[in-house]
Amino acid sequence: MATLTIRRGASTQQITFTPPQPLDALLHQTGLAPSRPCGGQGSCGKCAVLLTGDVSESNAAERKAGVRLSCQAVLLGDAAVILPEDAEPVQIETGTDGCLTPLRPMPGRYGAAIDVGTTTLALRLYDLHSGVCLSSAAMRNPQTAVAADVIGRIGAALKGDGPALQAAVTQALDMMLCTAAARAEIPPEEVASLVVTGNTTMLYLLTGRNPYALSRAPFEADCLFGTEGTLLGRRCFLPDCLHAFVGADTSCAILAVGMPDRAETALLLDVGTNGEIALWHGGRLYIASTAAGPAFEGAGISCGCGSIPGAIDRVDADGGALLIHTIGGKEAVGLCGSGLVDAVAALLETGAIDETGAMEDGDYTLAPGVTLTQKDVRAVQLAKAAIAAGTACVLSAAGCREADVARVYIAGGFGSHLRLDKAAAIGLLPPALADKAHAVGNAALDGAALLLADTALRHRLKALQIAAQHVRLDGSPLFSQRYVEEMLFGEG
Repeated sequence: MATLTIRRGASTQQITFTPPQPLDALLHQTGLAPSRPCGGQGSCGKCAVLLTGDVSESNAAERKAGVRLSCQAVLLGDAAVILPEDAEPVQIETGTDGCLTPLRPMPGRYGAAIDVGTTTLALRLYDLHSGVCLSSAAMRNPQTAVAADVIGRIGAALKGDGPALQAAVTQALDMMLCTAAARAEIPPEEVASLVVTGNTTMLYLLTGRNPYALSRAPFEADCLFGTEGTLLGRRCFLPDCLHAFVGADTSCAILAVGMPDRAETALLLDVGTNGEIALWHGGRLYIASTAAGPAFEGAGISCGCGSIPGAIDRVDADGGALLIHTIGGKEAVGLCGSGLVDAVAALLETGAIDETGAMEDGDYTLAPGVTLTQKDVRAVQLAKAAIAAGTACVLSAAGCREADVARVYIAGGFGSHLRLDKAAAIGLLPPALADKAHAVGNAALDGAALLLADTALRHRLKALQIAAQHVRLDGSPLFSQRYVEEMLFGEG
């Protein structure tokens, strides 16, 4: 007997089988088989998967598609497969799908904007002649199997796992690109140009660079990109990073929301595994990063999951009881990031969690099989304290008061589903800023799409990189003080 490990998003399951077995047949047994409009002939490319282990060699159909196809692959022994996440029920944020205005687009009829996030990958495919978004694709970053955060992955790369990390993400991007092309009903080889954004570490690992400079003080990157090269056999632009731990995802988000285009003071928070903070004040850009951890993306939480059907995404206090909402109205299977924030806020309101984070009556069952534990609450405290303390330090460095901030942009997939009043209730956002906050979704991907449509915007990113003032949080007495203070939830 052999074992097939199937991963889709944050969920994993295993099935045993007697080899050899067609992959497609096993996926049908679990109800997870991708659609195959070509009837399994290997011609449509819509069943692209990421496949490793004891499997058959790629056949002619797969070599033509440039990716493994579930309708063609045969399992010869133990194997693992990662499935692309469905466009509708899985809520990885792929940003807006509005039409671009191609002014000076990158070459070719079709191009893709890609965001390589620490936890998730997102892609949008465009017609570069009309600016129309043709399709999108998203999936969990397969590098999470090695480490949940950038520090863990840097360590793994330094121990010799860099090529494996690079291969995992490039294969995943290739699969996503083929999936998006199949959805748009165009040959994937006609996609000529790419813009790939992400934090600095993700771009290092994607390009196979040694991340040693990111692992040691003074933590100054020896490459901040802003370069054009080749990826997946296509012309590819990697946007400028702002610092070793404030990456191209932040510079693209700043471009997308237009912060430097306005005189007003504005704050951008990308609340992800690596929390990145940017403040535009007095015509200057101040930046910082803080290790928030993956709690807000459902990772490292006892019943945490991605934004999948059945994930608890909203929790409200109703007297002494809690009202639970799940994605798709399905039976509760876990707790995603927005649901985690809501659950903590609701239990603070009912008094089940006190201002120190202690759970008065122990672990709390939100739904059958879904429990919030004391360890989960501590993870929320650590994450929100890192973001809140980092924000306070950036404001202080700029001589800026909370009252001076006219607008707050909450970027990233988590931010697009976050209820801002709940974020303020747990102290993730200061109350004075909560009313000024606006969720802008995957602004990094929006910025990458703008760069795909207008190459002249590259000089604006370079200007941001040169002008940015980095606010160091490591070793900062103010950060240490505020971090301890922000660990508390406060009263009310």
